[in-house]
Amino acid sequence: MQRRAFLTGAAAFASAPSFAADAIPVIDTHVHLFDPTRPQGVPYAGPKGQPPQMASPENYHTQIVDTGIVGAVVVEASPWVEDNLWILERANSDSVFVGVVGDLDPSKPEFPEYLNRFSKDPLWRGIRYARVWQMEGGKQVLKPGMAEGLKLLAEAGQTLDMANPSFDLLRGALLAMEAVPDLRVVMDHMPSLDPTPETQALYDSLIADLARHPNFFLKLSQVIHKNDKGVTVTAPRARLDQLMTAFGEDRVMFGGDWPNSVGTATIPQALALMRDYFAGRPRIQAEKYFWKNSQRIYRWTKRDAAQPG
Repeated sequence: MQRRAFLTGAAAFASAPSFAADAIPVIDTHVHLFDPTRPQGVPYAGPKGQPPQMASPENYHTQIVDTGIVGAVVVEASPWVEDNLWILERANSDSVFVGVVGDLDPSKPEFPEYLNRFSKDPLWRGIRYARVWQMEGGKQVLKPGMAEGLKLLAEAGQTLDMANPSFDLLRGALLAMEAVPDLRVVMDHMPSLDPTPETQALYDSLIADLARHPNFFLKLSQVIHKNDKGVTVTAPRARLDQLMTAFGEDRVMFGGDWPNSVGTATIPQALALMRDYFAGRPRIQAEKYFWKNSQRIYRWTKRDAAQPG
C-alpha cells in the first residue's frame, strides 16, 4: 500500500490522545502459519498478487519488533485436517502464541473424534469454519448435522470463528447462534464488508440482529483492506463507530491478519490506525480491544512474562 494512501486513511481517525496507546500490550488474535515449501504444498500460500509467503513463527517475530505485540492467536488457513497438528506443533514451540483456532467441519460424522483429539492440546481454542449453511428452496438453513457439531463445540467451551464477512455469512452466523445460543461466535475482519448505498439497509438490519446475541464477537481487523476492485481502502471511521455502538467495548478484538495482509497493510500500520481510533476513548476500552477481550473470549493462558493477565 502506498504510504500516502495509508496516511490519508489514518489521518481521518486521528484525535487528541488521552493516554499512551502504544504502552498497552497487544494480543494479535489473527495470525496464519504455513510453509509453501513443504513436499505436499499448502492449500493457501498468501494473498493473490503476492509471491508465496513463508509464514513461520520466526518470520512473524520480524513483523512485530517494537510493536507492543506480546502474544498471538494462530488461525488455521488450511482445511486439511492434518494441518491442525502442524500448526499446534509450531505454536507450542514458541511462547508468543497463546492459542490456536483450528479448522474442522462440525457437520462431519468424524467431528466429535477430531474435536476430542485436538482439544487435548491446551493451546486449542476453537475452530474456524464459515459455510455452516446450505440453500433449500432459496433459503439458508443449517447443514444436516451442523447444529449437533456446534453444540459439542459450545460444550467444550470453544469458539467458532467465521470469515470472510459477507451478507450470507452474517445470516449464517445468526443461524448458528439461534441453534446453539451458548456458542461463542467470532466474526473475523468485520470492517472489511463494504456496504453499498443499495445494501446499507440490509447491513444495518443484520448488525442489529447480531448485536442482540451476547455471544457474538468481532475482530476490528482488515480495517485497511482491498475492495472488490482490488483497490486498497480504509474502512471509514463511521463504520467502526457503528460497530462499536452496536456491540460495545466488550465484544471487539485486534487482529493483524499476517501474512494475508501482505501488500495491503503491515502490522505496524494496522496497529497505528487502531491506536489512533482508540486514543480519544477511555483507556479501558483500548485495553479491552487490544488484549483483555481476547483473553475472555478465547480463554487463553499466558505463556510468557511479557504477556498480560
